Amino acid sequence: MSNKPTHRVFQVIETGKDKKFWNRIGGTWEHEDGNGFNLSLNSIPLDGRMVIRRIEKDDEE
Repeated sequence: MSNKPTHRVFQVIETGKDKKFWNRIGGTWEHEDGNGFNLSLNSIPLDGRMVIRRIEKDDEE
């Protein structure tokens, strides 16, 4: 498993008409066989929804 996550986890909260707040709350790493993920969260949201997005090369820190 790599040190860097392959995906980021966000909490998405509807803040108004057509407005959403995306709060990054963790990361995921793909299993070597491609059949699952390891998930690491810094917090667990009580509202909103969680979204997992692949990290694109331009998004890397």
